[in-house]
Amino acid sequence: MRRREFISAVAGATVWPLAARAQHTGKMWRIAFITHAPNPDHDDELFESLRALGYVEGQNIVVERRYAQGKAERFQEFAAEMVRLKVDLIITNTTPAALAAKNLTTTIPIVIPTAIDPVGTGLIASLARPGGNITGGAILTGELAAKRLELLKEVVSSLSRTAVLWNSANPANALAWRETQGAARALGVTLQSHEVQSPQDFEIAFARMAEERSDALFVLDDAMTMQYRKEIAEFAIQKRLPSVFATKDRVKAGGLMSYGPQYSEMMRRAASLVDKILRGAEPANLPMEQPTTFELVINLKTAKAIGLTVPPPLLTRADEVIE
Repeated sequence: MRRREFISAVAGATVWPLAARAQHTGKMWRIAFITHAPNPDHDDELFESLRALGYVEGQNIVVERRYAQGKAERFQEFAAEMVRLKVDLIITNTTPAALAAKNLTTTIPIVIPTAIDPVGTGLIASLARPGGNITGGAILTGELAAKRLELLKEVVSSLSRTAVLWNSANPANALAWRETQGAARALGVTLQSHEVQSPQDFEIAFARMAEERSDALFVLDDAMTMQYRKEIAEFAIQKRLPSVFATKDRVKAGGLMSYGPQYSEMMRRAASLVDKILRGAEPANLPMEQPTTFELVINLKTAKAIGLTVPPPLLTRADEVIE
């Protein structure tokens, strides 16, 4: 069931330029899209938003899609290929790919819709004035990490030890991990770190988590953990671990809860930035946009599967409940 639908409608309305004013001069734009793996929940929103702005694949844009499938070392290869192809713009939703592209070109614009702490990772100089060839959307993780841990404490009142699954090969997650540690100390929760850097690492991490008998599972958002969201959710259900994620698609895959930005809004805003850049705007002068809409999603089917009763006050605060 849905709540506060009007929030999404209002947020979306604030970022749409009028598609009718798009004046494409017959040019066929070539855009690169680089990430770990396809994610229809987010990718479709991005490209549908571009279409609404007048950018139609096969008519005035060609999209060069490249997927690393968990092998982050391929991002350098993909970025080099896109430079050779002289694409007009690069879109990526993961920091390692954005850094790889930044290291190879200072002239091709790069848009990253959901960058985690882009200043701290060295992607940009500042949120207000990025200063280079990168812009997009910025997610600052400190407050969000504290909120997600608080949600876990609401559903597990005796919470003392929480397993944290994260991609340590992503510089953005290294910062998020430190901020999550700070939030955990304030709440009196001990964190058990489980790092993954490739698809092969998940099985090892799952085995260690099973041995440590944590009270809950906290997953740091990342394009690679997104790729394996179903496997992560299935593990948490099997081990009866309440889990918290950053985005709704993880909960749809079987996770217990998510709290974070409304990614559909961030994808629409990213499409608007792409439009501005293709019309001549410089990324250096386009501020990184921070999300304005956040959503709490709860999966009651998962709660039942792990034998958990979600407190009614938490359910009433949810923006969406999957039953």
